This record gives sequence, structure tokens and C-alpha cells, in this order.
Amino acid sequence: MPSPVAAPTRLRRRLTVAFVLVAGTLTAVLAATTYLVVREGRLSDSLERAEREARFGLRLAAGLGTGADLRQFVEGFEERGVHAVLLEEDRRFVSNPSIDPAVPPKLRALVDEGQLAYERIHVGGRPHLLVGGHPPGSSAELYLLFSEEDTMRDLGQLGTLLSVGWLATLAVSALVGWLVARRTLAPVGRASRAARDLAEGLLDTRLHASGADEFGAWAASFNQMAEALQAKITDLTQARSRERRFTADVAHELRTPLTALVSEASMLAEHLDRLPPEASRPAQLLIGDIARLRRLVEDLMTIARFDAGREDVREDELDLSVLIEATVRARGWSDLVSLDAEPVRMNGDRRRIETIVANLVANAVEHGGRDIDVRIRPGPGKATVEVSDHGPGIDPEHLPYVFDRFFKGDRARTGGSGLGLAIALENARLLGGDLEVWSVPGRGTRLTLRLPVTERLHGGDGAVASEDQHGRGSTKEGGTDEADPRPIHGTDAAGDGVR
Repeated sequence: MPSPVAAPTRLRRRLTVAFVLVAGTLTAVLAATTYLVVREGRLSDSLERAEREARFGLRLAAGLGTGADLRQFVEGFEERGVHAVLLEEDRRFVSNPSIDPAVPPKLRALVDEGQLAYERIHVGGRPHLLVGGHPPGSSAELYLLFSEEDTMRDLGQLGTLLSVGWLATLAVSALVGWLVARRTLAPVGRASRAARDLAEGLLDTRLHASGADEFGAWAASFNQMAEALQAKITDLTQARSRERRFTADVAHELRTPLTALVSEASMLAEHLDRLPPEASRPAQLLIGDIARLRRLVEDLMTIARFDAGREDVREDELDLSVLIEATVRARGWSDLVSLDAEPVRMNGDRRRIETIVANLVANAVEHGGRDIDVRIRPGPGKATVEVSDHGPGIDPEHLPYVFDRFFKGDRARTGGSGLGLAIALENARLLGGDLEVWSVPGRGTRLTLRLPVTERLHGGDGAVASEDQHGRGSTKEGGTDEADPRPIHGTDAAGDGVR
């Protein structure tokens, strides 16, 4: 199964988010800096204006002594739009009785020290600047109250405008970032689709190479890779076709002379007891070699039929345990094989199941010697056959290749053709099953065959498969499920396999 390809939209979203974060951060810093600078300037201007008014008022208050003069003096500030409070000993004069702010203790402490001090306060819920000091040559305290409502309103409007501008910048940057990311990553999306098409076998897939930028060079490189891949796969396909034709042709050409050799070897075998001792042994060797050659040609013919797609399946009602027991007994392996079987009623091709089991057990007998264990168990939608031996096992570097045709782990071994496991695997796939192999050097080998178990419909309307957890099974009677089998794991060796 091909690995999933990340959708270009995810990268597009990431680039858009990054674009928005950068633009939003820069805009926020700029807006905050602008607001703070303007705020500091406006408040400094307000303070300077209040300071000038306060110093002017303090100079005017110098020398005023009578209560009437003090009251008239304080009320005169109202004409200038400033509220005034004059404190002299225990007397308090205010320019507007409706506005009589309480003087904060900290501010009075600074004024008592002879300083011109200020503090921002709220009077009636409105912002004001309170400035106070001692008139020259007097112990009185004069406090002037300046309204900063207009300044604060202007600063609030400025903050609102900057906030709206920041939000608008975020929206615009998101749109621009999405458009830029979409345009920039469009070649990535096309390349991803082209790569998926190549993975699905569309070898003529190419990218449109335009422009002299990085994406144009990327598209040109991709096209070169696709062309090289297409040429390589075409060569491999043609080589495989030639190999299959060669196998079929060799098997076909050997069949006629081999038939004559087998007939002649049979006649020779009937007269072995009449041959002199010095000729009997070579004759026996010749008969054995002809028998091995016959098996090789039969295996080649079987492989050729699989390659040509001419193999069919005939379904019979059978008991898998009885069939395997009969196969072991018919080949004289009863003393070597320990059978642990449970009854498994199923519909399947008797001849192909017998071929698979015979190849697996023959491999175990050849490489594992005695103490071969065959275990048959029913399962949910599958029947399981395990063939285990206690032989030397298989080297880990050979495990991926044990089902390959003509593969032998021991190249010095002359027996077998290396086709047993390959034929067993092809038959298992044809029946809708699979093979799994486990092997550890020094501990032996176990090969597991799984076949779909089918049940006949009422009224004899064919057979349906009991689905396993993957939803696979055989089709109606007379055919098999052509779905791909599950992957083959590990290794074991059939009669012609590796060791």
C-alpha cells in the first residue's frame, strides 16, 4: 500500500498562518509604539499647559491677604476654564462649589516641601490633572484642576483606529498570504498528484516545465526521473515477458523428448535385476535423474500456466484434515510427520490444496529431517495449516527471497528446482489464501497456510465465503476471490526451497 501523501493544503495553511503571524506581530508592535508615542506627547502637552497656568496663577496669588480678595481671585480662574482650590490655614476657597476635589495626601506632601507637583485624578468619573504649589511668600496652597477629557477621548479614538487597522491588516495579510501560498505551492500540488499517478502505474505522467525558477528546474528533473523510470520498467517488463516465454518454450520443447525418456526409463527399471552389477548402479542413477528432470519440467509447465493465466479452480466439498492426512500417508511420510488436526469442512480445490501441502511437507522433510509437525485449526473465516520442522532454519538475509522462483539458499545443493515454494504461493493466491513463514536459525522453520472457509447456501446455490476480519473470502462456486493476498512474512522452504 503506498504511503499517504501530505495534502498541499496543510502546507498552504501553515504558510498562511505564518504570514498572518508575522504581519500581525509587526503591525501590533507598530500600532502599540504609535499609540504610546502619541499618548506620551499628548499627556506631556497637557502637563506643560497646566504647569504654565499653575505658575502664572501662583505669581498672581502672591501678596493676596484678605478673605474677599482670595475668594475673588479663586473665582477668576473659572473664566479661564480652570477650577481652582485655595487652602489657607483652616480656610478653603473653591472656584466652583459643585467641583470640589479632594487633594490627595501625596500631592499635599510634595507641595508642603515647596515643590510644584501634579497628580492625575478622576472627578465625577472624568479624568483631570491636579497641579498644586505655594504662592511666593505665602503659606497658602493653590491647586488648579485641568480637564483632560478631550485628551483621553482623542487617545481612545486613536486606540480604536489602531485596533481596527490591526484587525484589517490581519484580514488583508491572511488573504494575501493564502493567495501567495496557493500560487507558490500550486507546483507542489501538481508534483504530488504526478507522483501518485506514477505510483499507480501511469508511467507517461509528466509535469509542465515552465519558467527558469526553482519549480521549473524541479519539474524538469521530475520529468527526467519519470522518463528514466518508464524506460527501466518497460525494460524489466519486456525482460520478464521474455523470461516467461523462455520458461514456457523450454518446458514445451522438453516435454516430447522427456516423454520418450520416461518411457525408456520405465522399461529399463523393469530389467534392473537382469543387468550385471557394473551396469545396475549407473542405470539406477539414470532413472533417478530422469525422474527429477520430469518433476522439473512439470514444475516449469505449472509456472508457465500460472503466468499465462490458464489455471482454473474446481471447488469440491472436502474435509481439510482428512485430505492432508491422506496426502501425508500417500507419500510415505506417516513415520516422519506428527499430525494435530481438527475437522475443517470447506469447499476448495482438492488438487491444489494437496499440491500446496505436499510441497510444504516435502520441504520440511528434506531440510528438517524427522519430527515434522502439521497442525490444522479452523478460524473465523479461515482455515490454518502450520507445517513446522526443527531443522537448521533459514538465514535472515534469505528470508525476503524464499518464495522467488529458482531461489536456493544453498547454491551447492543439487537437488530440487527452487520452484516448490513459488508454486505453493501461486496456488494459495489462486485459492484466495496466503502463506506466512517464520524461521530462526538453529530453531527451525514454520510455514503457515491460510485458506478461506466457504459454506454452501441452502438449496445448493453455490458457495459464499465467511469473511475474515479483512472482509476477504472466496467467491461463488466455480471461482475464487482474485483479491490480492495479504503480505507474506518471514520464510520457510518447500521441497524445492531454500536452506
